[in-house]
Formats: sequence, structure tokens, C-alpha cells
Amino acid sequence: MSTQKTILVVEDEPDQIAYLDTLLKDQGFAVITAADGREGFEKAKANHPDLITLDISMPQESGVRMFRDLQGDPATSNIPVIIITGITHDFKRFIETRKQVHPPAGYFDKPLDREKLLAKINELLGAANRAA
Repeated sequence: MSTQKTILVVEDEPDQIAYLDTLLKDQGFAVITAADGREGFEKAKANHPDLITLDISMPQESGVRMFRDLQGDPATSNIPVIIITGITHDFKRFIETRKQVHPPAGYFDKPLDREKLLAKINELLGAANRAA
């Protein structure tokens, strides 16, 4: 029985997708990717990932909208979300003060600190995720 956890990476920058995909797979996670909030929400509902990393500024549908949609749907409302964005740190204060949504499980600015990101993911999902 596999204990491999799945992470949905929602990001529109190809370089960032490739970086996160490689980083997370190297840590033993299964990775699903989506290029915008609409695709990300559909994949979250279809695949029920253990965790989602979510960019904020994307075409088609923003990460803010996807974050609200995730929390508003009983099928996805309990999935932890880590926001990864290049938007200023003021955005963190903004999202944390919204009454319509709960704060994200984590928040990281770009460029990423990979060690802090991995520590947060392991905190949320448990450290026992090494590939067999």
C-alpha cells in the first residue's frame, strides 16, 4: 500500500512549474499541474490531492478565485493550500483578513526558499512520504 501523497501545483509560469514538479517529485510526492485557477479547481475536484500550491496572479482565473472556490466546495474545502506568489507581502495581510475565506495553510513569496517550503509541506502532510 502506497503512502505517497499527491500535490497539485497551480502555476502559470513554465519555469516555476518545472522547478516545483522536480523539487516535489525528488521528495517522493506525486505531482499534478494546472496552468490557471479554473483548471486547478477542476483537477482538485477530480483528483482530491493531499495539498495544493497556488499562484495568485494567473490568466483565465486567478488564484484568489480558485482559493474561494476550493473553500466553498465541501469536496475540496479541507485540502490545505500553500500560496506561492510574487505579489507583495501586503497580499498576505489582505488574504488573512478576508471574512469569506480561511487563511491559507502557508504563504511563500517568490523566489522560493525551498527548505522552508519543504518543511511546511512535511509539517502539513507528515514526513513519512519517501518513495519506496
